[in-house]
Amino acid sequence: MVEVQVPTPTLERLATYLRVLLDAHEAGIETISSQEMEQYSGISAAQFRKDLSYFGEFGKPGVGYSVEQLIRCIERILHLDHDQPMILVGAGNLGAALVGYPNFRAHRLRIAAVLDNDFVKIGRLFGGLVVEDIARVHEVNERVGAKIAIIAVPASSAQTVADLLIEAGITGILNFAPTVLRVPPYVHVRNVSFLQELAVLSYHIAEALPSVQSCEPQPVGGGNGRAAL
Repeated sequence: MVEVQVPTPTLERLATYLRVLLDAHEAGIETISSQEMEQYSGISAAQFRKDLSYFGEFGKPGVGYSVEQLIRCIERILHLDHDQPMILVGAGNLGAALVGYPNFRAHRLRIAAVLDNDFVKIGRLFGGLVVEDIARVHEVNERVGAKIAIIAVPASSAQTVADLLIEAGITGILNFAPTVLRVPPYVHVRNVSFLQELAVLSYHIAEALPSVQSCEPQPVGGGNGRAAL
């Protein structure tokens, strides 16, 4: 049997569908149509059906999809049907926001350890967890058994932190540091760039303006109107 390679954008959309379905379940909704999924998620009904088709047949014509069943299926596909411990590196302001993020629990994700290299922070409580020394990452991960880590440190420290995490058995990294990490092929990295997202938003809101700036060279001085090289 040939294994189908699922595109990453499909997996990203599955996470969106799961969020919508969990909200629907909490609201007491038992069934949902692809058109309703489009309304709630902003993703077209056709795309929703195509994404699900990678994993089998779901739903019934004229009836829709069982919310509870679809939640279980997507959780199983994304391996969110069991407890997923994570390591957070960086006990700063961003780390504080992440360790207190309430929606991790809804997806069975749990920050099980917080690490830092600042001796002022090590040993102190941070979001209900004691900050531990990054130098002890091997020992810490033997205890918590995490495969996922979140890096919330300055760019200058991110690569060193990534190397230590990988040596300790981490194979999935959510990277908030504004730098590109060099990792082995078996390690998966997802980069979260606030600047990148804001730059895209800046571009889109500029589309409403009378003209869009060009990258063509602009004339310099009077002369013949040709750009100086």
